[in-house]
Amino acid sequence: MATTTDAARVRVLAARADLEEQLQLLEASGRAAVDIPARIKRSPAKAAAIVGGAGFLVLKGPQRLFGRARRAVRGERSDLPRRMLPDEIEKTLRKLGDDGDKVRGALERDFAGYVKRAEKDRKGFASIVLLAAAKPLLARGARAASELLLSPDAENFGTRLAQVRERAEQQLGRSQATADEGDVRDTLGSKDVTG
Repeated sequence: MATTTDAARVRVLAARADLEEQLQLLEASGRAAVDIPARIKRSPAKAAAIVGGAGFLVLKGPQRLFGRARRAVRGERSDLPRRMLPDEIEKTLRKLGDDGDKVRGALERDFAGYVKRAEKDRKGFASIVLLAAAKPLLARGARAASELLLSPDAENFGTRLAQVRERAEQQLGRSQATADEGDVRDTLGSKDVTG
């Protein structure tokens, strides 16, 4: 019976030691991952590139570049003419007589509505195509940036792990010293009571 109890105790103590080791590794990894000032000091070019890339995206840089490229290929857009209807339709409208102004207004409103709907459809299609092309690139860039920012490097991780282990040893030493002082007091106190 005692051997199974002793074996269980040994397993519990081993599991506790393993848990403590894993907690130390986790703490060191977390501290190394969020130590951004140290990362900036080690590689300022990478930090500047990440900040520049994020600023480029926030300030709509890809949209501006795409617009410039489109204008370079297609040329500047020309201004809209004063009258939108072709001459033949204008002649037909004049033939309608006094009611022509009302017909013209109705036609222009209908045509303007059609143009707006067609423009929205074209913009929607262009947005879908652009997002379909840009989404994988943006996702990969975001993933790479997050991995770069949140993954600890070996040098910093080792330093942080040593600091965590040193602090744990100090805490263990203090708790053992406190326990020893308590034992001494208990021993002295029991001698006083019995003596």
